[in-house]
Amino acid sequence: MSIEGLAAAQQKMADAGVAQTAIDVFSHYYGQLEDGVTGSIPEDTIEPYLDPPQLEDVKIDVGHAKQVFDQLAIINLNGGLGTSMGLDKAKSLLPVRDGKSFLDIIVEQVLAARRGTGSRLPLIFMNSFRTREDTLDVLAKYPDLPVGDLPLDFLQNKEPKLRVDDLTPVQWEAEPDLEWCPPGHGDIYTALQTSGLLQQLLDAGFKYASVSNSDNLGTVPSPVIASWFASTGAPYAAELCRRTAADRKGGHLAVRKSDGRLILRDTAQTPEEEMDFFTDEHRHPFFHTNNLWFDLEQMAAVLAERDGVMGLPLIRNEKTVDPADKTSTPVYQIESAMGAAIEVFDGATAIVVGRDRFLPVKATSDLLLVRSDAYALDERAALVQQVDNVPEVSLHSGSYKLIQDFEPRFPHGVPSLKEAASLDVQGDWTFGADVSVVGDAVLGEEGGEVPEGANVGTASAS
Repeated sequence: MSIEGLAAAQQKMADAGVAQTAIDVFSHYYGQLEDGVTGSIPEDTIEPYLDPPQLEDVKIDVGHAKQVFDQLAIINLNGGLGTSMGLDKAKSLLPVRDGKSFLDIIVEQVLAARRGTGSRLPLIFMNSFRTREDTLDVLAKYPDLPVGDLPLDFLQNKEPKLRVDDLTPVQWEAEPDLEWCPPGHGDIYTALQTSGLLQQLLDAGFKYASVSNSDNLGTVPSPVIASWFASTGAPYAAELCRRTAADRKGGHLAVRKSDGRLILRDTAQTPEEEMDFFTDEHRHPFFHTNNLWFDLEQMAAVLAERDGVMGLPLIRNEKTVDPADKTSTPVYQIESAMGAAIEVFDGATAIVVGRDRFLPVKATSDLLLVRSDAYALDERAALVQQVDNVPEVSLHSGSYKLIQDFEPRFPHGVPSLKEAASLDVQGDWTFGADVSVVGDAVLGEEGGEVPEGANVGTASAS
């Protein structure tokens, strides 16, 4: 082990006020990084997970559901900046519909669920050091949101980026904040413990937590899933969706042959020569949504037993210290995935839910879809599909990838997609008002303007 590199990283974290438990977790992963651990999960070490329970088969007792729902906390992962879309603030601040951001809609979903059930249902965000201030500014306009003495957020830990060449903490005088990174959403377990929030929730009578990403508006608070989860007695559960050909890159659960435990396998953990197994939606028919359910009492027990170090599989993320400058110093970011904790908990389980609970916005093509008339917000502030089949949308990367390029090309709003099967924009096109896509539409590489009121579809616009 590079004693000097680890010692320098540990000291840097201590000087920045990072909790000792988080430093211990970082040190655990540093040792793995030094030893060349890759986290690879070959196909011959696992069996496909083929028969999870289905939400559509669940029957609940209304009284039980009400009791459980009043012991449920909603935790939202809000540490991401959306840098892949050109954002430098919390991705959840991006307007989605009717001038409302992800953050606004998530809050409205929780407030609507409280009104409908009479439950306490606290909403708590896990922020990073880069998203906290902006997020709390937005939440301040919702005076009814706080529950008792519980905070509206807790802070994800931070750790130094490490130089690829010698594993020492990187120096970047031009912008010192870029020397730091969050440790991936697997840090939620450490952060819940070190922030004191886990104990606060238990002291306030909360037994369960539902966790999801802030860019997924499908996770409307669900008394049905809450009741199912409580009735299983499981410490932990993951929501899954049935895979289609479009979901081949998503992580999946599998059964580890050596001990029969459920594990999560992502793309980065699959040997390159075995990717055909990973992407086979028939062999591995369900993907992992990153919507999770925790029994807080059992989580506290596991964390205490492990001295706060969950020991999740390492994710070695190679980047440059300045993500916007590909010529800047190459670094490793040590990360872990919260979904990987399924292998830590005895008796962990999963449930297959409808696609309506998985509506992430990872690219501007997803944003176009959720802004369009293919969806609508209902009285629960839920994003409800308005068409039988959601159209496939592909946007020219050079013209639409970044939000600052995407927005000017739709100055009057996105086109109508309620009669569309697909939209393939291959060049730089600007859309006029009241454009409708019908059937399959292709806009060619030459680019141009789509005139006001135009119907595009079935044939190329070139």
